[in-house]
Amino acid sequence: MDLLSDILDSLSLQGQFYFNTCFNRPWSVGVPSYAAAIRFHYVVQGECFIRAGEGEAHHMRQGDFALIPAGAAHAISDSAERRPVGLETVLQDAGYSGSGTLVVGKGNANTATRLMCGHFTFAEGSNHPLLRALPPVIHVSAGLRRSTYWLDETLRLMAGQMDGTAPGTSAVVRRLSEIMFIETVRSTAAQSPELARLFEALGDPKISRAIEAMHRDVASQWTVEALASEAAMSRSRFAARFQELVGCGPLTYLAEWRLQKACALLREGKVPVQEVAARIGYQSPAAFTRAFANMFGESPTSFRTRSAA
Repeated sequence: MDLLSDILDSLSLQGQFYFNTCFNRPWSVGVPSYAAAIRFHYVVQGECFIRAGEGEAHHMRQGDFALIPAGAAHAISDSAERRPVGLETVLQDAGYSGSGTLVVGKGNANTATRLMCGHFTFAEGSNHPLLRALPPVIHVSAGLRRSTYWLDETLRLMAGQMDGTAPGTSAVVRRLSEIMFIETVRSTAAQSPELARLFEALGDPKISRAIEAMHRDVASQWTVEALASEAAMSRSRFAARFQELVGCGPLTYLAEWRLQKACALLREGKVPVQEVAARIGYQSPAAFTRAFANMFGESPTSFRTRSAA
């Protein structure tokens, strides 16, 4: 089983492309927070600074690329010291209609900063150690791009579509952006100790077998002892190693994964709540409802109704 693919498929990763920019000095944009989204900015021309929250300012040059996980508010500007202007104000002042290029200020288009911006979304309720392990900003330099063939080629293809008007251009960019997200996470895991440990778990010949077992048969009444047996490890060694690499205990991971699978079934809207409970390993609908409400703050029925709406 390809665990990373199974995780991303279950969380319903989708790329969304929203605009190109042409920024002329002086300029700054404060991008508000947006839950369940991972934003990206690709510097096609020029340079800029990106800062998430009170963190360090990342100097982005032509060819660089940044991911801003967890929907965090962030600022993009021509200077690390420039105070950001709210995105809605920038859009209004520029008279941006939502299509074409967002142009800010007047100047020579050849010296302006041009960005390709977009975001990825995950299905509502998505939660996994992978998402929690992402750092505040993932900065991919042009040099790192060139050493990562698939990421470099994907970004080149996206840039080639930047001013495209051919039918299907937006669909092409969205699908390329999904590839770009996966390649970025794989190639920059070392930027986050938590992410590096999680990737080590997914590739560990013993721990990965236990994770695969939970993914393959989520309804089974797994115990730590049974999962340790899958991994061919002692109970104590397995539990400690799993906690070290994944960031939570094996049964906590199982409980969270079950509820993620429940969310997917509820969004589909075809399976009764009682059957959803049975499919993910709960012996009674009442126990499932309590666990679901504790995680998401609402009942499975309410979640399904709201998702359908």
